[in-house]
Amino acid sequence: MLKKVLIANRGEIALRVIRACHELGIKAVAVYSEADRSALHVRFADEAICIGPATSRNSYLKIPSLISAAEISRADAIHPGYGFLSENAEFAQICMDCGFTFIGPKPDSITRMGNKSMAKETMRAANVPVIPGSEGIVSTLEEARTVVESMGVPVMLKASAGGGGKGMRLVTTMDELENAFVTARTEAEAAFNNPDLYVEKFVESPRHIEIQVFGDMHGNIVHLNERECSIQRRHQKLIEESPSPIMDEDLRRKMGEAAIKAAKAVDYQGAGTIEFLVDKHRNFYFMEMNTRIQVEHPVTEEAIGIDLVKEQLLVAGGAKLSIGDAPPRKHAIECRINAEDPYHNYRPSPGKITALHFPGGPGVRVDSHIYQGYEIPPYYDSLIAKLITFGETRDEAISRMKRSLQEFVIEGIHTTIPFHLKMMDNKDFIAGEFDTKYLDTHDWQQF
Repeated sequence: MLKKVLIANRGEIALRVIRACHELGIKAVAVYSEADRSALHVRFADEAICIGPATSRNSYLKIPSLISAAEISRADAIHPGYGFLSENAEFAQICMDCGFTFIGPKPDSITRMGNKSMAKETMRAANVPVIPGSEGIVSTLEEARTVVESMGVPVMLKASAGGGGKGMRLVTTMDELENAFVTARTEAEAAFNNPDLYVEKFVESPRHIEIQVFGDMHGNIVHLNERECSIQRRHQKLIEESPSPIMDEDLRRKMGEAAIKAAKAVDYQGAGTIEFLVDKHRNFYFMEMNTRIQVEHPVTEEAIGIDLVKEQLLVAGGAKLSIGDAPPRKHAIECRINAEDPYHNYRPSPGKITALHFPGGPGVRVDSHIYQGYEIPPYYDSLIAKLITFGETRDEAISRMKRSLQEFVIEGIHTTIPFHLKMMDNKDFIAGEFDTKYLDTHDWQQF
């Protein structure tokens, strides 16, 4: 059993890990930037250490400061949360080299799945379906043109080292290729310090379905069903749910088996997610693996009744998995509440929260780090709360979500709550008829 864990993160995920630690009798150490001095994760941790100025590169991304904090506090493990350094193989290796347990997969697993072209090669070797595309990176425009001509348009150019829609361009005609190639490489270099691109066949009308996997140090790996993540804006997820409206037992079995093959191929340990695209003919293709706990992990927790963060801590301490394949018991939906103005192109809205009321009642969960009087800093991701509702059926979960959004009061800033309320009344969403491009082709204000 771990005794003291340093959480190398901030916001709601830091608070989430602190709570899991305390329920297991583990001491929790928070780190914080100068901008987060009054944050809740600082208040509720057993110890808190300032690691630098407000900007991420000088605080939450500064590996020497994080290691020093772990040494000063005499922590025996480091939990990276999500984002920041959570999928940084170098950070994982440094943690281990300095004698700290890294609560996540082995560095080699992060490396193999973090590089998109390497991940695809690994999946092909494991007989996991992958989207047709280039055998590896395409270094020049001429190489890209040769690949695209052999495959035919439409295709996607994607950054090999990245995600979140950065370094990604759709090419629908050969005339678009040169500009898309140069733009994608430039964006990838700026975002990931790596300009490498690869080519994938464009999957039309895709659903974004991910499978939660979990492994331990003893070779046990399970999958914990799917999450539907197709409601997106610019490749950023806004609403997730489990089970998926398109899922049946046969497709769940096939995708689950493929996810376990993928995890076993890299000797995976801890919590991870295999992300797939599912086309309109219900064919599915490996897209990428997230080698960390996901933002949307509460959806799985409420659907199957398992605490994934506690399981992370136990497995990192050497325990065998206490969970097995578990069918969904409930239907769960998560809305990401961001400090953004949806009426003005989702413009960020940092500032002071002047009034706050969280919703409650049966089947309602709020994961958040905000409070009345809290000043949302402008330096970090705009996610300020995750609202999760669950019920016996999808209709009940949607009904509870609508009711909870109506109860959710946040004043002093703009939030995405109006968008989510519109979605809960949208006939296509209610019918489960949407894909990843839905918000590109529909104006939410007209729902």
